[in-house]
Amino acid sequence: MKIQRIIPAALIAAALQAVAAAPATAPSEDEVILHAWSWSFDTIAANMADIAAAGYAYVQTSPAQACYVGEGGGRALFSKPGDSIQGKWYYYYQPTDWTIGNYALGTRDQFKAMCDSAYAHGVKVIVDVLPNHTAVDHTAVLPALDRAVGGHDNLFHANGLNDITDYNDRYQCTTGKMGGLPDVNTENPDFQYYYLQYVNDLINLGARGFRYDTAKHIGLPSDPLDARATRNNFWPIATGREAVRGLSLLMPDSLYIYGEVLQDRNVKEAEYADYMDLVASSYGHALRQALEAGSYNAADLTQWHHPARPDQLVTWVESHDTYCNQHESAHLTDDQIRAGFVFLTARQHGRPLFYSRPAGSTRENYWGNNILGARGNDEFKHPEVVAANAFRRAMHGRVEHIFTSPDGAVVQVARGEQGAAVINLSGRKQSVRLDTTLPDGTYTDTVHRVPFTVRNGILRATLAPHASYILYAPRM
Repeated sequence: MKIQRIIPAALIAAALQAVAAAPATAPSEDEVILHAWSWSFDTIAANMADIAAAGYAYVQTSPAQACYVGEGGGRALFSKPGDSIQGKWYYYYQPTDWTIGNYALGTRDQFKAMCDSAYAHGVKVIVDVLPNHTAVDHTAVLPALDRAVGGHDNLFHANGLNDITDYNDRYQCTTGKMGGLPDVNTENPDFQYYYLQYVNDLINLGARGFRYDTAKHIGLPSDPLDARATRNNFWPIATGREAVRGLSLLMPDSLYIYGEVLQDRNVKEAEYADYMDLVASSYGHALRQALEAGSYNAADLTQWHHPARPDQLVTWVESHDTYCNQHESAHLTDDQIRAGFVFLTARQHGRPLFYSRPAGSTRENYWGNNILGARGNDEFKHPEVVAANAFRRAMHGRVEHIFTSPDGAVVQVARGEQGAAVINLSGRKQSVRLDTTLPDGTYTDTVHRVPFTVRNGILRATLAPHASYILYAPRM
């Protein structure tokens, strides 16, 4: 007997409403992050209803602290000589003080208003924080910061103005100047106290998580000591395990904290994972290889390529660095990025992050409309993305099974017998027969209304290029 398996719209709505109603409790692996890259606080607040409706539990901001004002405070994401509007997105990654508000994203009051909007819509705010370095021009550091740490020289490691020449040398990596950015003495108790006041201020205004930029450049307890340090204890303090001068991190059990610990030789991922979740940068690289080839078989996507547990990993198809710096991911089409994101989000483990590309961007013009503070393109709320976010929550705790076509062009992530995501990684139409754990019957996917059949454990369908499909079994 054929059974029509169409998930009711009410079930999708319920899955998304569960995000919108989520209180500020301990983080869950089912939660998905929107990286609202370079959106201003006001822009994020104005789009909070759409963010919540799309199923994101978190919205991640760009750095909120005082920063270097480059090129006259121009509002371009990335300008070239002769452009009418100058500016660069990366100036907000050059701190001049650890206080809330900067010219690129908005004021402290605007940050508070954004957090209030997030709370009203059941979304939690992650702030990108970067205690590791100051602006390239460290003379731009504000007097209050110098005073707080006992003088300008005390702000930096003894090795902090020397360039890193070997990133796999842990002493150089954790104490030296990275990319021209002077390395802060994160082990100075005066700095730790001052920085923790900034973090706690963010929490008091409504922040509920932090992404630690360049985390692998901040020493672990086992790392070599800088001459100006007596203990490498930044991470115990930043994650709430220790206090500094009687000051502790607020509500550590309710925060989601993860670190940008980009993988390489001699990085100590396992020790970093004792303190926080980590980015799965090697897995992202492997996924992009598969997307470029249009085949699951082009890279090892079964293993997570990381020593940390998979539930400790933030997964992405691309990050702002892979998009912006050497444009290593920027050539991939929006369709390819979306296919990769649906695959990640359908999986049982990892915490998916969707990077919002600039509005108007194309594969020839990566900066698009090139306006700092503006909203990104519409991909963050594409129907396939929204359906994948709902699917992740609806499949809570269901074991994953991955099936692929012989050439790897199509991949299915089945979650027990309750649902499946089917993704065409290729740029060609595909007619497929795949093993599945779904019960026999006739299904209609929730996005494109395409029919699927399952008979004797074999799923059959015809798929459009780079398209994703979400299937649910009926409730028993």
